[in-house]
Amino acid sequence: MTTTDTTDPADTADASRRPTAKRDRVRQHLLDVIENAGPGTGLASERDLAEELGVSRPTIRAAIDELIGSGHLVRQWGRGTFTSPEKVTQELSDGPSAAFAVPPAEGAWTSRVVEFRTAEAGLRAARLLIEPDEPVLRVVRLRLVDDEPMSIERLELPALLVPDLTRDDMEDGNFYRLLRERFEIVVCDAVQTLEPAVANPDQADLLDIPVYAPILQVERTTRDTTGRTVEFAHAVYRGDRYRITSHLRFDTTSG
Repeated sequence: MTTTDTTDPADTADASRRPTAKRDRVRQHLLDVIENAGPGTGLASERDLAEELGVSRPTIRAAIDELIGSGHLVRQWGRGTFTSPEKVTQELSDGPSAAFAVPPAEGAWTSRVVEFRTAEAGLRAARLLIEPDEPVLRVVRLRLVDDEPMSIERLELPALLVPDLTRDDMEDGNFYRLLRERFEIVVCDAVQTLEPAVANPDQADLLDIPVYAPILQVERTTRDTTGRTVEFAHAVYRGDRYRITSHLRFDTTSG
């Protein structure tokens, strides 16, 4: 006996769209919550959200996972799900102090020195800074905002230019001001490049982020007023907590 399938294709399509529609509704609700809540605000439990919105917990979990992936939410195991912390913003500008200012942030920037040693210059440092047989001072410091890891900064300096520089000097304060006031080195200009990257295991460990998490990589070569190259810096910033903005100016006189 042959059975005829009388299912309406439109009914099948509607059924397949319903879970997606529910997830989209939950996602929009969560986005509204995120917009009205402050950074780092705890989210209601999956059970409470499911009861409030009249959907299943797997639907809630799928929407939350999607917003975690997009950076709107963060999950802290054992504590719950939170709106993402506020991002630190550095504004790119053509002003005279823009390249040498500490990036503005809501909290306080501090440093923890991870490495501080004098060594022979590698080929790259020698090409940029000094002669190959002259020593360089290598400094690696973890930069924190309100005690939370934000950046890893690696500096190479001509050791002969900063003979009395100590590890403690690199823990706080403005480094370029220190160069000016103690060593009479006045930085004048720099070439800086920015590019996206992913965290390697060492970087992930220091920044407390997953391996292969997105990071912003910055390299800078700095010269003083005499034309000497006085610093080669390589820094990485957490992609989930750091962003750069710029103001664009348009020529309104050309056609």
